[in-house]
Formats: sequence, structure tokens, C-alpha cells
Amino acid sequence: MAEALDPILPDRIDALAQQVLTEARVRGVTLAVAESCTGGLLASLLTDMPGLSHVFDRGFVTYTDAAKTEMLGVPPALIAQHSAVSQEVARAMAEGALERSHAEIAVSITGWAEGGPDPKKPGGLVHFASVRTSRGVRLHEAHFGDIGRARLRIACLDVALKMLLERMGG
Repeated sequence: MAEALDPILPDRIDALAQQVLTEARVRGVTLAVAESCTGGLLASLLTDMPGLSHVFDRGFVTYTDAAKTEMLGVPPALIAQHSAVSQEVARAMAEGALERSHAEIAVSITGWAEGGPDPKKPGGLVHFASVRTSRGVRLHEAHFGDIGRARLRIACLDVALKMLLERMGG
């Protein structure tokens, strides 16, 4: 059970995080995350489980475009061409997290928590990518709607944890 985050987490997220960490321990793999719109919440969750957090190698909170470039090696031209919230950037973030860590599996999250005046940037659009050493990248696009930051971040945890669990199998 998550300690610090327990009061804010739905039981299903807590159980899913425990399942991911237990499976990683059993399989002997380590994890890394690259986060934007979740602001480090996934990394916090994966380090909040007593006795299981040792399978987590590191997290990258890359909220700005500059952070994505400096910390994960995402090319500025890729961001300029596709925007920071795109499958291309999610892929580059996950690959960068894997390359810059000692993990075998990495997941990335990049999205818009709230909509703005640009219809190309709808609130709740989130791109995810997962990568496992020598096993390629898997992408996921979610449209949660303009549900607010808190609900969006929890919804992102659900997707990212399921992607991590899926990568344990291949």
C-alpha cells in the first residue's frame, strides 16, 4: 500500500501499482518513467510502496520543452514539428528515459491537462509510450476530456501502470 499517497489514491490505482512493482521484482527488471503533465506523480507512487520501491531506477519530470530536450534528449525540431504533446515526443521521451537510466522498461506521459483557445490542444489529450530494452516501443493515445488536473493525473496513472505491467510480459 502506498504510504504518503494513500489518502488521494483510488484503491484500484494502489493495487495496480503494487502489482506492477511486485511483477518487476519477480521478473528482476527495473523501471524508469518520463513525465510531463503528471508532474512526477507516477515516480512518487512507484517509490511509495514499502519493500518494493527498489525496482524503480529513476524518474524524469520534464514539464517544459527545454527539460524534455536537456534531460531526455528529445530533439527540439521534433517538438517544433509535432508539438510536445504527440506520439513522436512520447516515443522520444520513453526512449530517452531508457537510454539515460539503468532500467529495462520505461514509460512516458505527455499531455494537456486543460484545453485552451487552440483546438489542436484539447484538454485531456495525453500520449503515452512504453519501451523495453530490445523489444520496441508501444504507443497509446488517450482522450480523457477536460476533466481537470487532479482527475487527469489519476487517469494517467492508470494507463501508465497498465502499460508497465503489459511490458513485463514482452
